Amino acid sequence: MTSAMLPLTGFVALFGMVLGLAIGSFLNVVVYRVPAGMSVVAPPSACPRCGRSIRGRDNVPVLSWILLRGRCRDCSGPIPARYPLVETATAVLFVVVAVRFLPAAGATGTALAGHVVLLAALLYLMAVSVALTLIDVDTHTLPNRIVLPMYPVLAVLLTVSSALTGDWTALLRAFGGLAVLGGVYLLLALAVPRGMGFGDVKLAGALGLVLAYLGWGPLAVGAFGAFVLGGTFGIVLLAVRRAGRSTGIPFGPWMLLGAWVGAFSGGSIWDAYLRMLGLA
Repeated sequence: MTSAMLPLTGFVALFGMVLGLAIGSFLNVVVYRVPAGMSVVAPPSACPRCGRSIRGRDNVPVLSWILLRGRCRDCSGPIPARYPLVETATAVLFVVVAVRFLPAAGATGTALAGHVVLLAALLYLMAVSVALTLIDVDTHTLPNRIVLPMYPVLAVLLTVSSALTGDWTALLRAFGGLAVLGGVYLLLALAVPRGMGFGDVKLAGALGLVLAYLGWGPLAVGAFGAFVLGGTFGIVLLAVRRAGRSTGIPFGPWMLLGAWVGAFSGGSIWDAYLRMLGLA
C-alpha cells in the first residue's frame, strides 16, 4: 500500500465502521423478528419486558447500551450483551471488507465506480452473513426472506459493476458459479436429505454467484473451505462429546465462513495449490 493511499484507507475504514455500527443495530432487529415472522420495520423497537418504545437517544449503537449499563431506561430490565456485540462485530467486519477490497490504485472514472459497486455488493453479503449465521445458530433455519432477495440484489450490483468496468467475463463466470455451486448442493440435498437442507442449497447459489465473480480460485476455495471448517468443527464436538452422530449442526455459518475465506484469500490459495501440483 502506497503512502498516497493511506488517507483513502483511513476514510474507507471510518466509513465502514460507522456504516457497520448502523447496519449491526438493524441486524439485531432482523435476527429477532424474521424467524418470528414479524416485520423488520414496524412497530418500532421496544423493551420486551415493559413494552415501552425505545427512545432515539437510547438507540445509538453500542454507546447507548454502555450509558444505560445494559438496562432498560423505563423498567431497568436487562438488555442482552448480544446487541452491542453484534453491532461491534458488524462494524469490525465492515472495516475489514472495505479495506481489503479497496479500489485498485489509480482507478478512476467508471472503473473506480465499478469497484465501488462491487464493494457495496460485498458489504451487503457481509451484512447478510452476520444475520444468517445468528439465525441459523438460533433456529437451524436459513429464512427465504433473507436468502432469496440475495439473488436479485447481488445480480444487479454485479451487473452494474461489470457494466462500469467493462469486465463482462466476470459476470458470465458469476452465473456459472451460481449454477455449479447451487447444483452441487442440490445433488447433495437429494442424495443425503437428512444431512443437507434446501436452505443450504439456496444459499449456495448466491454464494457461488459472488465467489465466481471474484474468480474460479475463490469459488473453489470457498466451496471446499465450508466442508473443511464444518467437518473439523463436527469432529471436535464429537471428540469432546458435545455432540453425537445424529446431532444436527447448522451448516450455514460454515458455508458463509468458507465463502469469506475464498473471497479474501481464495486466489492466492488456489494458485499455490496449482503450483504444488505443477499446473501453474
